[in-house]
Amino acid sequence: MVKNEKKAKKEKIKRVKPQVLKGFRDYPPEEEIARLELLKKTREVYERYGYLPLQTASLEFAETLLGPHYTDDNLKELFGFPGPDEVDMALRYEFTVSLARYVAGNPHLPLPFRRYQMGNVWRVDKPGPGRFREFMQCDFDIVGAASMLADAEIIAVMVETLEHLGIRNFVVRYSNRKLINGLTSFAGIPEEKATDVFRVIDKLEKQGKDAVILELGPGRIDKSGDKIPGLHLTGKQIDLLTTFLDLALKEGNDTLADVEDLLGEIDVSMEGIKELREIGGYLKEMRTPENKAKIDITIVRGLGYYTGPVYETTLIDLPDYGSIFSGGRYDNLVSRFSSQRIPATGSSFGVDRMLAALIALKAIETRKSTADVIVTTMDKTRISDYIDIISEIRKAGIKAELFMGETRNINKQLKYADKIEIPLAVIVGSDEFESGTITVKDLRAGREKSKEVSDREEWLKADQIQATIKREELLPHLNKLLKKE
Repeated sequence: MVKNEKKAKKEKIKRVKPQVLKGFRDYPPEEEIARLELLKKTREVYERYGYLPLQTASLEFAETLLGPHYTDDNLKELFGFPGPDEVDMALRYEFTVSLARYVAGNPHLPLPFRRYQMGNVWRVDKPGPGRFREFMQCDFDIVGAASMLADAEIIAVMVETLEHLGIRNFVVRYSNRKLINGLTSFAGIPEEKATDVFRVIDKLEKQGKDAVILELGPGRIDKSGDKIPGLHLTGKQIDLLTTFLDLALKEGNDTLADVEDLLGEIDVSMEGIKELREIGGYLKEMRTPENKAKIDITIVRGLGYYTGPVYETTLIDLPDYGSIFSGGRYDNLVSRFSSQRIPATGSSFGVDRMLAALIALKAIETRKSTADVIVTTMDKTRISDYIDIISEIRKAGIKAELFMGETRNINKQLKYADKIEIPLAVIVGSDEFESGTITVKDLRAGREKSKEVSDREEWLKADQIQATIKREELLPHLNKLLKKE
């Protein structure tokens, strides 16, 4: 028996390696706290405009996401698999298709339907720096409104959301797919080349006019030395497109008038111009700052998806981030599920990318703790007294943590609080209990002072680091330090 026990002890216990799947990640508290703050502020704006929260299923029928004629290869492009009910299913890769399914499946839903949704989506993309297979998306949409007033509101909400998040230097650029769709007729571009032409024109802001013209023609060599193939359009076609590009680059407020002079005989372009003017008028009435929402006639977005106005956001101080908040009108998506034509428009942003931008711009605070106060526990025989103190603090609406570690050493407890950046420490030992006092240490001030003072005695005597007060003065003193009064 003993021999078998020894043998069992010698056998190596197989443990599971603590690893995360490729393309997935964990969020440490300091990131998650900031992320929740981002979502809170975003929700405040959306609900100010009357948008309703909606949470759709994470798993959908494969045909919901891919259409009725999907193949096994299509299913492999998603996190798809045969489900327990012998039906193909997949994790959602965005929210818009699920929204269209929800609207079609609820015919008595009052329209227009304003909704926002925040949650995770999954894509089988190749992982890379800042690119994951699971990430959080934040959408808001208006379904059932054909008026350009809806598109103007989407833009206004985008502007207000970014301002509420603390971003100041940005511009929401908007255009209309109808306008640019007419450009191909104007320039005599064959239909089969139209999509490629749009993709090249969409590069105007990033690559510049000369690079775009080369790509429309023979091609070019990029900065890395790679060959970018050209579309080999004719000289006449390129000249006509160049005239359009010149208008896009022209400074001033008469862009639409110039585009109308150029494309005025193209019906679909005129329709797009009319809609853009309408949006501009509504934005002015909504008092949306003109420097925050501007027309950019080169924006393409979502070929084969968007049907009218399109919009995207540029962070002027972070140009390499590209478009960080974008969307447009998609009037045909609900028809996948219903014979009824229901217009829709909306916008979305990736939460991780937005959070990274906020951190880079120092527009959001990152914290390692949710607590503003820690109550230390030096005397284990007085636990009930410590619980009484922290209960009083929490009932006053102050977030507080009671130290529950094994050590009684006050320095180790304060070191713990310092590591997770709790602002204030409440210290009550036997002397304080006897005298009816409490010591409050401002750990924030201590951290700042320690950068200037090396001597601990001098550090402890420094003003605003710690104070011993009467028991009944605790809450006013904490509120004063936390600037809640």
